[in-house]
Amino acid sequence: MTTPIPEQSQTEIEAAAFRRLVQHLRDHTEVQNLDLMNLAGFCRNCLSKWYRAEAAERGFELSDPDAREVIYGMPYEDWKSRYQTGPKQDHNA
Repeated sequence: MTTPIPEQSQTEIEAAAFRRLVQHLRDHTEVQNLDLMNLAGFCRNCLSKWYRAEAAERGFELSDPDAREVIYGMPYEDWKSRYQTGPKQDHNA
């Protein structure tokens, strides 16, 4: 039987898993947002929007460019010019 995880520890585990996911996406710039959307139904931009929404729920105002920089590890325009290939990657999610 598994040991129940206290709520605070669960939150810390979830935050650590999120950070690992973000780092994985930063490390794998060859994976395009369009590929992520087609295969998984979300992309880096979705994560930045979710991050921004959760910050707002907690009273922290965060601009879209600032939220994207949290996820991309650099300004979004820099990431696009360095790593984006193929058709336009923006979508309505």
